[in-house]
Amino acid sequence: MSASPVDADAVVAATRRWVERAVIGLNLCPFAKAVQVKQQIRYVVSAATATDALLDDLCAELQHLAEVDPQQTDTTLLIHPGVLHDFLEFNDFLGIAEVALQQLGLEGVLQIADFHPQYRFADSGPDDVENCTNRSPYPTLHLLRESSIDRAVEAFPEAEAIYEANMRTLRRLGHEGWVRLMSQPD
Repeated sequence: MSASPVDADAVVAATRRWVERAVIGLNLCPFAKAVQVKQQIRYVVSAATATDALLDDLCAELQHLAEVDPQQTDTTLLIHPGVLHDFLEFNDFLGIAEVALQQLGLEGVLQIADFHPQYRFADSGPDDVENCTNRSPYPTLHLLRESSIDRAVEAFPEAEAIYEANMRTLRRLGHEGWVRLMSQPD
């Protein structure tokens, strides 16, 4: 039985909705709004159904981001709905992704952050609402420029406080609030 084809437009739309409602709307990342408004986020849907194909797509996107003008693309969301649905397998893949970053000579130039529908922080329960800070509609690798991170940290010198603020925001919102936020019609 073959898997049904991915509707890339629907995947991007769901991811944009999450970025707008959760990441920007809840201010989970105070740096996201500027790149979204400037249309500097590249949304890429991988058709991969195996980790080898995803790794190929990841390497291509890392190289693309390293080469493209930051004014055109500052950051990339590599969304991969066809592979790594299990969070533990996704988490294991992050080690492979880091090795690829090193092998491409991009360590210190780019960074990979991770989002997943089943995201779970270490030492948290699977149903802890705080996990929602990193829960995206689909498994997603967020490719960032180190230079952009440095500028953001300069503009927001207490960047470590973002994590704690996000936890408080999600606790106040609660599971029901999260579900309402993410299920509102467009």
